[in-house]
Amino acid sequence: MLTVATLFSNSKGNCAFIASETTKILIDAGAAAYRIEQSLMDLGASMDEINAILITHEHIDHVRSAGSLSRRYNIPIYATYKVWQEYTGFGNIHRENQIQYEYGMTIGDLSFDFFKTYHDAVQPLGIVVMCGDKKVGICTDTGIFTPTMAEKLRGANALIFEANHDLEMLWKGRYPQNTKRRIAGQFGHLSNEDAGKALTKIITKDTQYVALAHLSEENNRPELALQTVHDILQSQNLLETLELQVAPPYHTSKLMIIK
Repeated sequence: MLTVATLFSNSKGNCAFIASETTKILIDAGAAAYRIEQSLMDLGASMDEINAILITHEHIDHVRSAGSLSRRYNIPIYATYKVWQEYTGFGNIHRENQIQYEYGMTIGDLSFDFFKTYHDAVQPLGIVVMCGDKKVGICTDTGIFTPTMAEKLRGANALIFEANHDLEMLWKGRYPQNTKRRIAGQFGHLSNEDAGKALTKIITKDTQYVALAHLSEENNRPELALQTVHDILQSQNLLETLELQVAPPYHTSKLMIIK
């Protein structure tokens, strides 16, 4: 069995929790340490039980408290070679807790696969987590969705998937034009419509849950993201056995339990 939840999901802080019966991990740690500790308690877990923190990329909304949590609880941080080489914001991390991603790596009874995402970071990745025949996919912070990404994510039982902005809200909003172009560009973020179209390529009969993630508070609304993606998936008859939710920005999502 796998238990999956987002603790926070927004443009200011992101963190997800994945647990098997014997192994518990965080994907990113982009909120204050005390808030992550409290959110885990809300789920009936604690930082003392966390076996690893996996980092998708080095932007502050994904790494804010990773270093302090690693030091406080002696937890290894997993990140790419380039993140370890170029990012200094983790602070002083024990060498044995500085672990570079390897293809085919395992942590406890969890195994991992990775795929390149397209974002303005040094080496951004999406992550696939597997336990036996159970599979979870995490795909946020990417400006485009490629066939390789679809191949990696197809058939996941649960998906944490970016629906960052509504294009009309973005272009009519108050952001500077260069910021708007960055968000909508190849190395920015997926829109609601992008997310819906991408999900039609990866949802199968095995997909039980989709949590729409990393919503912009400035350029999106939860109900708009949900409706846009819902309509696209419904047009392809992909909602019959699927639970679709929006990951809340500042508290835990509904649990996604894969048996």
